[in-house]
Amino acid sequence: MQKPRTRNELIDFGYVPRSVKAEMRANLVQMLSEGRRPFPGLVGFERTVIPQLENAILSGHDVILLGERGQGKTRLMRALATLLDAELPVVSGCELRDDPVQPVCARCRARALEEGGIAGIEWLGRDLRYTEKLATPDVTIADLIGEVDPIKVAEGRYLSNEETIHFGLVPRSNRGIFALNELPDLAEKIQVGLFNILEERDVQVRGFTLRLPLDVFLVATANPEDYTNRGRIVTPLKDRFGSLVRTHYPLSREQEVTVVDQERRQFGPDEGAFFPEYMKEVVVEVARQARIHPHVYRPSGVSVRASIHNAENVLSSAVRRALELGEERAVPRLSDLLAVVPSCQGKLELEAGAGVDEVGLIRELIGRATREVFESIFQGHDFSCILAAVGRAGQLVVGDRMPSREYEAQAATLNGCRDDLARLGAERPEEVASALEFVLEGLHLRGKLSKEEVQGEGRYHVPA
Repeated sequence: MQKPRTRNELIDFGYVPRSVKAEMRANLVQMLSEGRRPFPGLVGFERTVIPQLENAILSGHDVILLGERGQGKTRLMRALATLLDAELPVVSGCELRDDPVQPVCARCRARALEEGGIAGIEWLGRDLRYTEKLATPDVTIADLIGEVDPIKVAEGRYLSNEETIHFGLVPRSNRGIFALNELPDLAEKIQVGLFNILEERDVQVRGFTLRLPLDVFLVATANPEDYTNRGRIVTPLKDRFGSLVRTHYPLSREQEVTVVDQERRQFGPDEGAFFPEYMKEVVVEVARQARIHPHVYRPSGVSVRASIHNAENVLSSAVRRALELGEERAVPRLSDLLAVVPSCQGKLELEAGAGVDEVGLIRELIGRATREVFESIFQGHDFSCILAAVGRAGQLVVGDRMPSREYEAQAATLNGCRDDLARLGAERPEEVASALEFVLEGLHLRGKLSKEEVQGEGRYHVPA
């Protein structure tokens, strides 16, 4: 059916004006009644964050998302646009995206009187109804609310005429979602300018009060440290937000692995690469251990982006080795974990005065992560077979540049012990190399094997 193009056609079509919050509420109700997930792709929030956010939307509240860096707050904000209608009728040429049936700006009201039912209509997609702004100290009232346009004054309009105003981002988000990232970074005097937008729905520009019943769903993000300790969100503004929703990092290692798999960039086909599940767990456990380490500043958090970038670097290290050695398949090994040093540096905020070397700390985190994953997989497992075989062989050698066939040859000396490697799904030589490194390092961290590092190689043997 052809979409209405005039005001009268729209009324005849059965269009009934409704606020953006009512629109989002209705669409959320429909999704929930049909058993559809309103925020796909947000892992680990299903029973915690999303129910709270749904309650806020059903209540018609503006929302603050409170959480440490890298917890998916921005992604969650952007997902709100899925609750908007696919298309919305707006007055053609109106910078405030006015409702054709109930216009609020002076220009559109005048057009409605002059043109009657023939006022032109455009249809706006949901993506164009989401506006996002990063709050920085240099943001001004003119950016958010608006400013008197000297050109319009020069054309003969009076300052008291609302048509002299060049509207900012918030009025231009009328009938849509306005998202403000890192709200505490907004200067306090600018925060004050949002008071009337949220409650009284009018704006003030250079002492001129303009009654403008804006229809905006406002969502903002904040870091808990800024929100509670530094007090950089002014109290009356906090009070005007209807709900505060607390985000969090993935609650389990498995959830974080799922996030990494979902977000990890793939610059080429993965046919020649295989990322063992236990290696993924070790990679994400590095960040999880950092979040509880006493030398890492906890209020700052450790972003999930650290896990994502670490996984990318570890896999890239394996791909580079496979290309240099001419191996068919790239499979990450524990010796590839040093590739996380560049991707971790800068993401860990250390405690003031701790005097800790960051690279040394990252190496410690790698060891902690490896032991944690090893124990979760092999808790109570008997490795006497492998320990005896290593004792007979004298030592086993590993290295990030050793060909997989050399690992395969060493694994062949572990007579009757291949079941320990098969438990990790190791079948092909590249997979055996990864599994053998993991088991040997795990036994070393248990204190069952000694390890010497010589010229980039790790040499494991039974303690004397």
